[in-house]
Amino acid sequence: MKLIAATIAATLLAGGAGYYAYAQTQPAPRAEAERSPSALERLRNWVMDQGGTERAFDNEYWNHHDAGIYVEARTGEALFASTTKYDSGSGWPSFTRPVNPDNIVLREEYTMGMRRIEVRSRNGNAHLGHVFDDGPRGSGGQRFCINSCAIRFIPRDQMEAQGYGRYLSIVDGE
Repeated sequence: MKLIAATIAATLLAGGAGYYAYAQTQPAPRAEAERSPSALERLRNWVMDQGGTERAFDNEYWNHHDAGIYVEARTGEALFASTTKYDSGSGWPSFTRPVNPDNIVLREEYTMGMRRIEVRSRNGNAHLGHVFDDGPRGSGGQRFCINSCAIRFIPRDQMEAQGYGRYLSIVDGE
């Protein structure tokens, strides 16, 4: 009986270690066919309408460093500036604060067996991601962890032409 218990315990430990190791690595990029516009639209609908989460390290903006502004993918609501984006190591785009707090709604939720704060767009009422209290202390301590498929990036040199000129001072760090 002790041998069976030891075997089960060893199997659980080895399985758990494998899962932990997998969770800490970046997956290989998916085939180009999986990145088709229709696949992106299905993913976007699942994330924004049903509260899903895209894969870590396998999304458009997790490792994106250009200057500009991130807006809600459907409505164009200004959400985050590149100057507040940082590498949290989570595999998703992370920001310290929104450009305009009035453009987001925070809701308490109890999914995945824990209490979390969901981030939604105000006008689009779409799920964007979650906010956590483990961000950089010098920037307020918050980490807005956002799904790439729920946002769209506007490069700094196109912001004025696309109607986001009022946010240039934030992007320029003024």
